[in-house]
Amino acid sequence: MDLEIDIEGWPAGQWEALAERVAEAACAVAPELANPRLVASLIFTSDEEVHDLNREWRQRDKPTNVLSFPMLEREDLIHLDPDGPPEMLGDLALAHGVCAREAAEKGVPLDHHAAHLIVHGLLHLAGHDHEISDADAEEMEALEVKALALLAIADPYAADHQ
Repeated sequence: MDLEIDIEGWPAGQWEALAERVAEAACAVAPELANPRLVASLIFTSDEEVHDLNREWRQRDKPTNVLSFPMLEREDLIHLDPDGPPEMLGDLALAHGVCAREAAEKGVPLDHHAAHLIVHGLLHLAGHDHEISDADAEEMEALEVKALALLAIADPYAADHQ
């Protein structure tokens, strides 16, 4: 998978390098993402931009931490031949203010929380959905935890399960 990354409204940092490492970890736990034809866009942006996107595309009039806009059905992704022209997997948008507030509330570094949200978003682009059922949510959480472990980032759900 190739990531097209745009950074606007985030503080200086290694966001592009982080996103590349996160994408590699996501591909390791969800092999369907490792298809060399896939392209995903990721924008690190402001709460205002994510709020506008959320209102326009999801009819939710508020900012959120990450938005994902899949462009392939899971079945098509799974059966995508690795040879051929580039195929757009989808778009992700991360809101800086929401992410920073959540990281502070959780007592984790912003880059760790951003990594979690990128993994979460990529899994959504791959067709995983935690809102379908408890079993789907548990499966998606397990993939997130595995990917984050590859990056030496602690289980973000550990406190939730105690």
